Amino acid sequence: MEKKSKKLTMEDLGYGPFFESNRAKLGLDGFAVARVTTETKGAYSVKNTDGTYLAKITGKIRHNARSKEDYPAVGDWVAIEESGEGQAVIRAILPRRTVMKRKFGDRDRSGEKNEIQMIAANIDTAYVVQSVGRDYNLNRFERYFAIARDGGIEPAVILNKIDLISKEELNSKLLEIKTRLGDVSVFATSTKTGEGLAALKDNIIKGKTYCFLGSSGVGKSSLINILLGEGTIKTGDVSEYSDRGKHVTTRREMYFLPARRSLGAGGDSGGIVIDNPGVREVGLGDTLSSVDSIFDEIATLSNDCKFDDCTHTHEPGCAVLAAAKSGTLDAGKFQNYITLQKEARHNESSKLEKRNKARQFGKFVNRVKKDLRGVGFKDF
Repeated sequence: MEKKSKKLTMEDLGYGPFFESNRAKLGLDGFAVARVTTETKGAYSVKNTDGTYLAKITGKIRHNARSKEDYPAVGDWVAIEESGEGQAVIRAILPRRTVMKRKFGDRDRSGEKNEIQMIAANIDTAYVVQSVGRDYNLNRFERYFAIARDGGIEPAVILNKIDLISKEELNSKLLEIKTRLGDVSVFATSTKTGEGLAALKDNIIKGKTYCFLGSSGVGKSSLINILLGEGTIKTGDVSEYSDRGKHVTTRREMYFLPARRSLGAGGDSGGIVIDNPGVREVGLGDTLSSVDSIFDEIATLSNDCKFDDCTHTHEPGCAVLAAAKSGTLDAGKFQNYITLQKEARHNESSKLEKRNKARQFGKFVNRVKKDLRGVGFKDF
């Protein structure tokens, strides 16, 4: 006789003491909580142990939102109120434990560029997926690592489609990754041969959340389909000539891996995975400290620089420049460090400038209100 599948618990969905204590602090004990699994044009799918609901935010949340970061994101825990027929209203967003976000170059409605885009919230591990073909790029790994660590998320590498290259080529790339990125988890996989999938599956822990990131066509959805054990996610064909997959995933979506399904010896898994649309551009925020954290070798060298505020670009007595010129510091790693540092500094300056403009505008509005009250406008 086949055993009945065990009902998911809140812990299986990723809930824990951090969220429960914040729910109490915010006085939301009277509301049920659920996790955001998808978002499409302002409508959210949320899930808890009672089921899945189609939910919308309140007008208050919309009114108080100052940026896209103030709206629910996939992975968020939210306080909900059921409204019947499988629908609910989101009353509040619980504080995020970790967050994955990026800057992107599109303009918003106000014409502003480089808006922050929320990728996902409350992630434990970010799997940065690249294929061994044209997509393979060490600089992009470092860029993804910077935004992951900026949000408190541990990054890891998935090098996919390894059936397309020889063992010698694979070992060479794995050595490059280890030399460049240091002590990080690396999974070399092939959905065609099954190689490396057992190790990936066994790394996914029940109740933990994993986000799959990378360009279109690297095989994120195909990997998740195998982890799920079924063809849940639609995937596109891949050109044998170009090794380019068609972009099929159009929204972020959370999936719950079935328990008692293992590719290796890991036993029950039941982890949580998030599939993401492929992105061409991964813009940093003001992540200076996170950039430093992924270039620890450069951070160590900088202790021997002549000046405390050394930018490692032109200063005399710069230990980092000296190491780059002598070849003891990898040239590609040094150049990418400088690029990411400049981008982060620019974004930090832009953020401060926007804050100052907003502060000045607020003072102007208050001054106008005061003047209007002085001439008899009571509503001000």
